[in-house]
Amino acid sequence: MHTIAITQGDPAGIGPEIVAKAFRDAPELLRHCFVVGDVATLRRAAQAIARPGVGGLPVAQISAPHEALAMPPRCVPVLPVPAIPGPQPWGQVSAAAGRAAADAVVWAARAALRGEVAALVTAPLHKEALSAAGVDFPGHTELLQAEAAAHQGVPPARMPVRMMLANDELRTVLVSIHVSLRDAIAAVTQDNVLQTLQITHAALQRSLGHVPRMAVAGLNPHAGEGGLFGREELEVIAPAIAAARAQGLDVHGPFAPDTVFMRARSTPQRVGEFDVVIAMYHDQGLIPVKYLGVDKGVNVTLGLPLVRTSPDHGTAFDIAGQGVADAASLIEAVRMARQLSA
Repeated sequence: MHTIAITQGDPAGIGPEIVAKAFRDAPELLRHCFVVGDVATLRRAAQAIARPGVGGLPVAQISAPHEALAMPPRCVPVLPVPAIPGPQPWGQVSAAAGRAAADAVVWAARAALRGEVAALVTAPLHKEALSAAGVDFPGHTELLQAEAAAHQGVPPARMPVRMMLANDELRTVLVSIHVSLRDAIAAVTQDNVLQTLQITHAALQRSLGHVPRMAVAGLNPHAGEGGLFGREELEVIAPAIAAARAQGLDVHGPFAPDTVFMRARSTPQRVGEFDVVIAMYHDQGLIPVKYLGVDKGVNVTLGLPLVRTSPDHGTAFDIAGQGVADAASLIEAVRMARQLSA
């Protein structure tokens, strides 16, 4: 049986404490999971979430992933990364915190690529802290892409990845991720849209067990209204959809972006028309999922030769160390990682 590695996140943010809360509040789900990071940082987090009259949360140091299999419930196994910086001041951007977060991700990614862990769950990191630490990537997705590409001996451009945000009701996949809106519009090319459809099809066919029904959102209001409000739908998006359908993909659109997410949403009363919506840019795809509940949204990286999920929130420096951060999204990320790696 393989374990799941959970990175500690930025030690100045809420990452370590929501990880500790997950082990405390969802002990059965967190069985056979372990934390990649710093033991002292996790012990401080366990103290931060302590409640009066309730026993403390033990934190145990392990030296290999398989040792997590023997750990009892409500115990946090931590595999320390060599030379990782220790606890950092709560709520402060620092190069040391950025380095600690990045080192944990790199260690866990390499373990996953070697097949030593079944999946990787990443706690929040801070992009400014990463930059201060000299990390050349703006976030998890790009860092993991580079590690996977290096492992397979190809340039990162040959390891295309996409971000999916998902909850029980809706899945969305983005054509572009962390770029300006101006650059995101420029990224709506036939090749990028087609590649997004291909990556999404392959990933969801594996996880769902059937050919996914994919809907494509337009870029412009009313999906361009036949060219009245923009021609990207006619000249770029529709040809990409046609090319995907010629390859046997079940894809439809482009649809008006203000209604397609409602059509795809599944509820106990109604099954959605589609399994996933392809969104043209970051906010177009993420706002609908987050509106349904930030505590339920899970970020999944598609296109990697490993399973990676993460909670859908940031480092929340303003409340770090207070023990009030909600671990629900991290717990959902672990649950989804188990499903995807089964």
